[in-house]
Amino acid sequence: MDELGGALERAAADGDVVEGWLSGLAGNQVLPVEVLARLLEFDELPMPSYWLKYRTLDAAATELLVASPQIQRRLDVVENATADVDVLARLAQDPEPRVRLMYAVMLFEYKRRVPAGVLELLAEDPEPKIRRIVSDRTELPVAVRESPPVLTVQQRVAHPDPAVRREAAADPEVPTALALRLAEDPENDVRLAVSMREELTEDQRTVIPCTVWQHFWSPPSWIARQATDPEAARRIAGSAHVGLRRVLAAQPHLAPDVVALLAADEDEWVRRTLAERCEDAPHELLVELYATVQDRNWSVYRYHRNFARPGLARFADDPNPRLRHAALDDPEAGPELVLRLADDPEVGGWAVRDPRLPADELLRRLTLPAQASAAAGNPALPVAVMHRLLDLARAR
Repeated sequence: MDELGGALERAAADGDVVEGWLSGLAGNQVLPVEVLARLLEFDELPMPSYWLKYRTLDAAATELLVASPQIQRRLDVVENATADVDVLARLAQDPEPRVRLMYAVMLFEYKRRVPAGVLELLAEDPEPKIRRIVSDRTELPVAVRESPPVLTVQQRVAHPDPAVRREAAADPEVPTALALRLAEDPENDVRLAVSMREELTEDQRTVIPCTVWQHFWSPPSWIARQATDPEAARRIAGSAHVGLRRVLAAQPHLAPDVVALLAADEDEWVRRTLAERCEDAPHELLVELYATVQDRNWSVYRYHRNFARPGLARFADDPNPRLRHAALDDPEAGPELVLRLADDPEVGGWAVRDPRLPADELLRRLTLPAQASAAAGNPALPVAVMHRLLDLARAR
């Protein structure tokens, strides 16, 4: 430890190394609360505060942030989905209106358990916006609202508002013959809603001219119901209507042969929806999409439960850096592979964060400007070393 201490002291002369330690510790998901408390003592950390939104927080860590004098940190803890709800409830009485507003918004956004008395507090908040958020989402007493007029089905189908016609087109209570009048509606989304009605035949769907947008997401509920019946799910998987296949692909569980059909679908967004939403998506599809998708969502496939599998180590020398990164997800890969990839210019940071990295190498890389942050973020970093890094950073 003495030898390491000397190496760290020398490295601390480099401001980039020290900044790396602080940013790495901030991202370390096993940071003990006493280390987090010391880290938060730094008024200005060398990275945006958004890291507080994404790290796992227990009750003690939530307590630290709720009690922070910095408004931004209290705002950040409100947006953390793992924060302790009972501790977080104190923010319903925070002196800063922005914090109370964010607390009210995220209470419903995350569908958090609401401790007793919290809604009543928010419903009487001095800020109108906060009171309105609560009144719009609960049955607490509010000002009398104007009830919307009740429309007949004929009025809904002929309504000038496309949103009303779209709802009518999708409503199973609207007779089929009446809904089919909307098959020639000037609005694409209205025609699309008609085309996805449960009772239509394939021939009826095919003749309705409509476009299924890339980011379309208005799933008819009947598909989720039929997806539990393998025979019905097979029919939907074989439909010519790509919207039906995409909605089917989003179901959490499907029969193996249905999964295979959707994984081989000609439509990219059927395959991607399957990989992103279905827990049964096949490993091979996940790896393929992870390696090839070109938009910003490419990394999501790596976090699917079926991604990490023995055999991924075969990609350690692949020219595609994403696949070299995937090699680290092989649960049977040993320290040798991690150490080899630690010097990879494109995936080295991930390897240095891997707890399988040999301990001596992890400590050595704390002294390297290019890898200090990744090393400080490694969950295998000893707590004593975390404290030493903070001592040296504070002494600068």
